Amino acid sequence: QVQLVESGGGLVQAGGSLRLSCAASGSIFSINAMGWYRQAPGKERELVARIGSGGRINYADSVKGRFTISRDNAKNTVSLQIDSLKFEDTAAYYCNAYILPVGSVRFEDYWGQGTQVTVSS
Repeated sequence: QVQLVESGGGLVQAGGSLRLSCAASGSIFSINAMGWYRQAPGKERELVARIGSGGRINYADSVKGRFTISRDNAKNTVSLQIDSLKFEDTAAYYCNAYILPVGSVRFEDYWGQGTQVTVSS
């Protein structure tokens, strides 16, 4: 069984910083892309940042220059450094990974349980 566990959310003032982390564990054969999505109340879940197994990175336009995604392939972890936080960054942040489980023949999407980021003015 594969699990993604996030940590690092919280309440922070506008302009502040936060670091989110996500660890994938379980019967994992290989991990392709890893990334972060967010969902604010009343809005659809949106991609924030994604990093491929080879290191290729994509960011949402709204976070470019403020968010930095990184991963440690040896530890099956992905992190999101969030700087210059804005009120509109308030959302539940979800870790996502495209994983090939041991014994499986296809990659599947896995999600973490979500971690709340709240930005106060």
